[in-house]
Amino acid sequence: MEALVCAAHGAMVSLLRKLGDLLSDEFKLLTRVKRDLVFLKAELESMHAFLKVMSEVEDPDELSKCSIKEVRELSYDMEDGIDNFMLSLGVHSSRKPRGFKGLAGRCMDLLTNSKTRRRIAKEIKVLKRGAMEASSRRARYKVDDRVSRLSRASIDPRLPAFFTEMTRLVGIEGPRDNLVKLLTEGEGALVQQLKVVSIVGFGGLGKTTLANQVYHKLEGKFECQAFVSVSQTPNLKRILRNILFQISCQEHVSNEACDEQQLINTIRQFLKDKRYLVVIDDIWSTSAWRAIKCGFPENSCSSRILTTTRIVTVAKYCASQHHDRVYEIKPLSATHSKGLFFKRAFGSECGCPLHLREVSDEILKKCGGLPLAIITVASLLANKASTKEEWLRIRNSIGSALEKDSDMEEMKKILLLGYNDLPYHLKTCLLYLSIFPEDYKIKRDRLVRRRIAEGFITTEGGQDLEEVGEVYFNDLINRSLIEPVEIQYDGRADACRVHDMILDLIISKSLEENFVTLSGDKNLNSLQHGKVRRLSLNYHAREHTMVPSNMIMSHARSLTIFGCAEHMPSLSNLQSLRVLDLENREVLEPDYLKHISRLSQLKYLRLDVRRITALPEQLGKLCNLQTLDLRWTWVKQLPASIVQLQQLACLLVNSAELPEGIGNMQALQELSEIEINQNTCLSSLQELGSLTKLRILGLNLNWHKSNTNSGMEASVDNLVLSLRQLGMLNLRSLQVQSYHSCSLEFLLETWSPPPRLLQRFDMSTNYYFPRIPKWVASLDYLSYLGIYADPVDEETFRILGDLPSLSFLWVSSRTARPKERLVISSNGFRCLKEFYFTCWESGRGLIVEAGAMPELEKFRVPFNAHGVFSSCGNLDFGIQNLTSLKHLHVEIVCYGAKVREVETLEDAVKNAAGCLSDDLTLEVSRWDEEEIVKDEEHKLAEAEADADN
Repeated sequence: MEALVCAAHGAMVSLLRKLGDLLSDEFKLLTRVKRDLVFLKAELESMHAFLKVMSEVEDPDELSKCSIKEVRELSYDMEDGIDNFMLSLGVHSSRKPRGFKGLAGRCMDLLTNSKTRRRIAKEIKVLKRGAMEASSRRARYKVDDRVSRLSRASIDPRLPAFFTEMTRLVGIEGPRDNLVKLLTEGEGALVQQLKVVSIVGFGGLGKTTLANQVYHKLEGKFECQAFVSVSQTPNLKRILRNILFQISCQEHVSNEACDEQQLINTIRQFLKDKRYLVVIDDIWSTSAWRAIKCGFPENSCSSRILTTTRIVTVAKYCASQHHDRVYEIKPLSATHSKGLFFKRAFGSECGCPLHLREVSDEILKKCGGLPLAIITVASLLANKASTKEEWLRIRNSIGSALEKDSDMEEMKKILLLGYNDLPYHLKTCLLYLSIFPEDYKIKRDRLVRRRIAEGFITTEGGQDLEEVGEVYFNDLINRSLIEPVEIQYDGRADACRVHDMILDLIISKSLEENFVTLSGDKNLNSLQHGKVRRLSLNYHAREHTMVPSNMIMSHARSLTIFGCAEHMPSLSNLQSLRVLDLENREVLEPDYLKHISRLSQLKYLRLDVRRITALPEQLGKLCNLQTLDLRWTWVKQLPASIVQLQQLACLLVNSAELPEGIGNMQALQELSEIEINQNTCLSSLQELGSLTKLRILGLNLNWHKSNTNSGMEASVDNLVLSLRQLGMLNLRSLQVQSYHSCSLEFLLETWSPPPRLLQRFDMSTNYYFPRIPKWVASLDYLSYLGIYADPVDEETFRILGDLPSLSFLWVSSRTARPKERLVISSNGFRCLKEFYFTCWESGRGLIVEAGAMPELEKFRVPFNAHGVFSSCGNLDFGIQNLTSLKHLHVEIVCYGAKVREVETLEDAVKNAAGCLSDDLTLEVSRWDEEEIVKDEEHKLAEAEADADN
């Protein structure tokens, strides 16, 4: 299903849907009004088709761009007009795509009023006239006739990579040798089998150059070799003829009439008993690879294929099930970046004048280790004067140079390959990232919810909007267009960053299409005159940024502000706003939000302002609001009107009290972190269990052990009852925390039936369960568990180890029992990826049997050094059995131990870790180091050191 709003088509889909609803029988319109609406809808459908066709053209001419912009802007204006008109009738848009129609009945009486009908007729006439003028102008200049002539042939921008001399490259030897090793090494019969290795990384990292260097390094070691490029629109016949030409030295290329099947058969026949090396460069789809690989027989001659792609899933597909054969190319290190930059700019790696060192570092930071960017900018500077002023000018204009300077054209073409390959919805999602400042860490959930509010994400067949939004997010990671940050235990990225060069590209495209308007970047001032659709103000970068008086903000759909200034845009005239995102962490004038009730279309509100302590009561009038994020405010009491927000799906607060009437908020899917205390209304605790859509619940319990009065007992009973009800519905995640001496004994035995669908349980309290609650053991879908239990014993780990889906485990305890060793048995924790164990008195620590935790990648564990020699020399912890381990953090508890015991234990850990992969990251830290018992030898050494001082 096409998104309601996108960068290419504007609001056309949403507009057409609303016009269709107006034409339904539920609206009793005058005949002439209905006739005008039918005409308008037909005209707009034609315009929509025009936008679809033009969005497939990579580089339209100026006349076509003008027409595209006019139609797109018209769609936004028309939807704003329809929204305002319907608002005046008392109809509000809904989260559901068809909700607009479903609420139509509210205005039936108004539509029978003759005055209202005349006003409708007049407004529809205005919309019709605007559409006719746009169509007439398009016809007058014969824009549609030009579309077929807009495809242009161009030179492959990757061509220079094939002919780059080795002496001009920097930092390529290591990756080249690693790939050669990956291609050639193996054991036994595996060496003789066909092996496919994939290089993956985003545009400009040097995949083609690296593959070419590997190809030449292995030259002469195979009976026949070929290197071919595929591109986004592969010509299979040309590719196959090229392969055949290279491997057979023109032997079989005489017949140009051969079709694809004949070429494949010829290639297979020629290669069937030969050892061959083939590089397939720049693959964009699995379908292209499936077709091309048909030409390569799986003989037993140690043949090898090397592929390159920007897309992770394509790389994995090429390498089949052997994901260890996917080589992720990384940006250049700081040292290699500097070497390449100086070599290109000055002819040698040590040729940079002292006065240009600082600005060179700033330019290199902008390039972010991207070889293409480094070479392009350095080549540009090589032809400029070597003055600091000139280099500073180039540094400040790198973003705009990407758009305008002819010397940067090739780099822009390469970066545009990835952008042009995106479908409509992903282009929109990528351009939307231009709202955020350079080097900004963009949280996934925040981004997805903003996109939903803007109408960029749509679903069909009952799909969840946020799940689809996360798929879009992952697609951009998969295509190497954004960098994943904060990778979680389940492989999901919690956030992303955008490479500076990609950011420059999408800013350029966003400004060109009036998709986003930016202000505040010290190197960019894109403030435009006319209508603004999405405004991002960065007061952190430029505090005195002023919005021009002739800028029309009344049509803005999102306002994002980083920082705070004296003259911030007023909210009083922003009726079209869907997203309001304020982030300054400091001060916001108390009355800045006083007009918030006028934002009738608002769907997403995020306030990252610590000094906000209250919200206006008019908040309840925001009938379209879907997300309210107050986690970084000091709001502890929500307005009573908040329970009127019937569309609110996500309410994120900072320990604000549970509001009375919470049961009215039936759309809620996430409620975190809400406070429950002795003053919480009993009826609200009861109503909590009626939220049938609630999936994520975060509770902050603010009561003390001393609160044992009957009222407190009633509160606990009501909370338990609600948790039981939620557990039988949709509850997927429960987080419980308390900064007080709050008992969770009520969760030990009373949760029955257990919450079968629960995937995450996390507690952070001063309370420890005396044993693992029975209901935990029955959670087949539990993947994340953070639990406090005291003491822990082998039964604890046996119960937890049997959980079939557990991927993340954090166990906090005071003591371990027995005092000897805690054994994790060989069949325990089959899916566990991360394990963090915190225990002050862990006895002799854990021992991991062979076969236990086969998937474990991160492990943090304490060991007591005191009495380590009483283990009779047995310092085997089983760490060497964790063959998948990537990060090991051992915490040595030093209390009561001697120096020699601590050092012996550290050596034992390092020796055990040394049996694992060379890629293992080992961290050894000490607890209570000041409590180490000094022996006479160390006391004497310290005394001598003090005497010397």
